[in-house]
Amino acid sequence: MRKVPFYAITIAQVIAGVVMLWLLFLRPGDWDWQRRAGTALTLVGMTGIAVARYQLGRSFAIRAEARQLVTHGVYSKIRNPIYVFGSVLVAGLVLVLHRPGLWLLVVFIIIMQTLRAHREAQVLEAAFGDAYREYRRKTWF
Repeated sequence: MRKVPFYAITIAQVIAGVVMLWLLFLRPGDWDWQRRAGTALTLVGMTGIAVARYQLGRSFAIRAEARQLVTHGVYSKIRNPIYVFGSVLVAGLVLVLHRPGLWLLVVFIIIMQTLRAHREAQVLEAAFGDAYREYRRKTWF
């Protein structure tokens, strides 16, 4: 399978973010507390993903790969910030949309991201051994 170029993934993510913000702010309806809180969470999630993605650089991969152990920036505190901020983003969207049933989607995403993080941890531990175990001990999720 051919690898997708780094910049193609980045451009797709930027376009998706712009479209999401456009839809978020132009959505009809009142700006009640739920919409404001959801918008704030969505913005925090998008910003967190962007920062983590930038700091991860070319180590980013769709499937678990052990290219480099990134431990600086937000990765010095959170091992899987893209998953954490992705969950925050989706929770914000659920609030904005005023659809309580979508909280099941948030729960499903958290479960899937936890399973994916576990698989990635196995790959990183196999590749980086004690360095990864020490990093894991000092960071959250």
